[in-house]
Amino acid sequence: MNLAYTMQKFQDWFTQQWVIISGRKFNPINENWLIGPFGELNGIGEEFISQLAEKEHLSIKRDDHSKGLLAFIKQLNLSDDELINLSQKVIDFYEKTSNYELEFEVKWNPFFKFFGFIVNRLFSKRINQLNIPLQNNNQEKLSSEIIQLIDIKTNEVKYTIWLRKIENTGQVIYSGIYGTCKLPSNQTCIKVIFPLPKGNATVIMKPSIGKNKELILDSSGKKFGDAGFYFLLNDSENNYWAKFIGSFTDRLIIGEAEENLFARQTFKLWNLKVAEFKYKINCTQYG
Repeated sequence: MNLAYTMQKFQDWFTQQWVIISGRKFNPINENWLIGPFGELNGIGEEFISQLAEKEHLSIKRDDHSKGLLAFIKQLNLSDDELINLSQKVIDFYEKTSNYELEFEVKWNPFFKFFGFIVNRLFSKRINQLNIPLQNNNQEKLSSEIIQLIDIKTNEVKYTIWLRKIENTGQVIYSGIYGTCKLPSNQTCIKVIFPLPKGNATVIMKPSIGKNKELILDSSGKKFGDAGFYFLLNDSENNYWAKFIGSFTDRLIIGEAEENLFARQTFKLWNLKVAEFKYKINCTQYG
């Protein structure tokens, strides 16, 4: 029987063992659309950035203006008609994310709020990742930084990390690696990797354009190989495992209203709303 790495916190080992038992073993070379950096046992949040840079001999570039989650919106391989119908402000946000500041509020479904409490207590505070507030409709200002990890030899960007913290506490809401991938179906998607001990949580979201020129990113796939939510890990013998969580979905809409940008993110489990995040997005500098 394959076993998760034993010298770690029990809750991490238990979660990984569940992935091994219920998921599938995969070859990272053959499934390169899915693979991405894994976290170490300690220091996930902001520490992960320096750990990854040291491990892969990369330089860290931060505090730059006009850096985006995507270098160009064309990386999404949208059709010409879709690009024409997409808000220019949304395009600017994705190409120059560091020029924007965010305000954030969450609304929990009361039936799932306890689930958020358990995740915070068992995982979030300890690994400094996914520290989601439990108070409904409490608006928080986020610090938002785009960090690039650069290949020293080629000077090319290898990873783009979006680090978001609650400004008044410094707690990390998200520290994720952003990019694109091409699914086995040849569909280009946004791919976000959240490092976890000995693995990661990967969300793959299919893009589309709404009737009001908004960008819609949707992770509601049906099977392994589709857009969706995946747990990935290394076991004690360095085998790779992945679990597709079809019951959990993430839908993000980012658009323009009254000349300002907004985003609304809805998480569902078994098609029941778990929580909804709302963002106000303001441009702080131009160029």
